[in-house]
Amino acid sequence: MENALVDHARIGVVPYLNTLPLINGLDRLEGIDLQRRVPSQLIGLLQGGDVDVALCSSIDYQRSSHPVDILPVGMLGCGGETLTVRLFSRIPLDRVRTVACDTDSHTSVALLSIIFDRTWNQRIEVVPFDHATAGRIGADGPEAILLIGDKVMSNTLDQAVYEHQLDLGTAWAESTGMPFVFATWLCRRDVDEDVERRIRRAAMVLDRQRRHNDQRLERIAFQHSGDNGWDFEQANRYLGTLLEFDLGDAHVESLDFFYKEAFRIGLIEEVRPVRFHS
Repeated sequence: MENALVDHARIGVVPYLNTLPLINGLDRLEGIDLQRRVPSQLIGLLQGGDVDVALCSSIDYQRSSHPVDILPVGMLGCGGETLTVRLFSRIPLDRVRTVACDTDSHTSVALLSIIFDRTWNQRIEVVPFDHATAGRIGADGPEAILLIGDKVMSNTLDQAVYEHQLDLGTAWAESTGMPFVFATWLCRRDVDEDVERRIRRAAMVLDRQRRHNDQRLERIAFQHSGDNGWDFEQANRYLGTLLEFDLGDAHVESLDFFYKEAFRIGLIEEVRPVRFHS
């Protein structure tokens, strides 16, 4: 029994619609234990040794207190529009100075800062924001709000008040001509043989499940439409057209450029070269 538990691969995942092409079906596999958290919490689980592999915000590759590698078995990215990484503002975007930021994603906050610097040569002040406890948000709400994930579709913002909007995936693509990577599978580098064995098992399972799910994106969209404000047409376009899940050369190039931009404006202390687990 003890040996069986040692062999269980512990995987940290995100409970959003956009991760289902990567993780749908994993919960039905033997020897796989899933830990569900928002993206910003997963790096802590990985650093603490509570999971073997986690789908972490891509900026956390640079900020991790432990050496980490990227598992090249998929990612969460986009080639432009995302629908679900969006800035809402009561005032024109070039006048925004303070943004209430969804605390669920470290990468989206970093990307927002880079976009404001590149587009308007403006540094913004970031303040934490918890949409779950905010209630109806109208004219007395924050000047600007960054939301990510399913809550963008089910938000409680008065759209007539927050009339100025920006999709961060679109803004990055227009500014750089590159795709963007929001999350990658990470594992710790400084592990013992048991953990290394579980990492290799997790990598094999994740790669296989992503390839399997890639053939059934429409079905996944249909099964989960109606959740958190999604309808089928939106969910199908989101998963099948807007988002990208295969980590290719263009995504690695974009990651490297993103990290250099983050360093340039002081969001990280150094640029660690992109390194893959082998």
